[in-house]
Amino acid sequence: MGRGTNDAVPAIVRRQRMLELIGEHGFARVSELSDAFEVSDVTVRSDLDILDEHKAIRRVHGGAVLRGGSGLRELSFEESLESSAEEKRRIARAAADLVVSGSSILLDVGTTTAAIARALVARDDLDDVTIVTNGLRIALDLEEAIPRFHVIVTGGSLRPLQHSLVEPMASVVLAQLHVDLAFIGCNGVHPERGVTNLNLPEADIKRLMVASSARAVVVADGSKIGQVHLGKIAAVSEIDSLITGETAPPEAVEQLRAAGLGVVIAA
Repeated sequence: MGRGTNDAVPAIVRRQRMLELIGEHGFARVSELSDAFEVSDVTVRSDLDILDEHKAIRRVHGGAVLRGGSGLRELSFEESLESSAEEKRRIARAAADLVVSGSSILLDVGTTTAAIARALVARDDLDDVTIVTNGLRIALDLEEAIPRFHVIVTGGSLRPLQHSLVEPMASVVLAQLHVDLAFIGCNGVHPERGVTNLNLPEADIKRLMVASSARAVVVADGSKIGQVHLGKIAAVSEIDSLITGETAPPEAVEQLRAAGLGVVIAA
């Protein structure tokens, strides 16, 4: 007899974990996923159908395989730190220049946004800035600027890979906020597909951050421009601007500008 649906885990989180499990082994059987997540075979097949529609996996007889090999693997925070490090620092300085004393900002999780946190701390002219983040590493980086900065952590479940806080509970905090400016990280920015992310639970929080801000600025190094991934964050029309680096493909940048997005190349 098949298992009943385990309602303790939200479907979007379960599908992300299924994707990670399939990625680790290259293939997973429906029965294995059913046992691992304590849900019925019917639920597993429905989840796999959705992941297949998003081109994350490919359904095969009895289970699923990962599409695109290792290119879809989410890097850890530490693995990403040295990737395009100087470009991220330039993006961070350009982003930090947008912040003024007395303002409130949302600082998304990620290595580029972590660089923004350090750039903000270095600005000793800033005072009375409220910063809300779902990144534990980011909160610790901001700690030395207290009491000039008021640092608020969203709460939620901890994802060790990015040291990020996701559902449950994070949306409860974000629903009560309306900040001046949000800096959003991502894995892809595309003129038609919009801003996307590899990880579904984090994409969900990023969407809430966009909705909770008067201005949303996407920060992404050049390798992310033109890319599309599983989790939709926002359409290009929902973002106020993009700050990227000199390695961004010129054709993709022009397509984004033609779509109405303001693009800043941090030099």
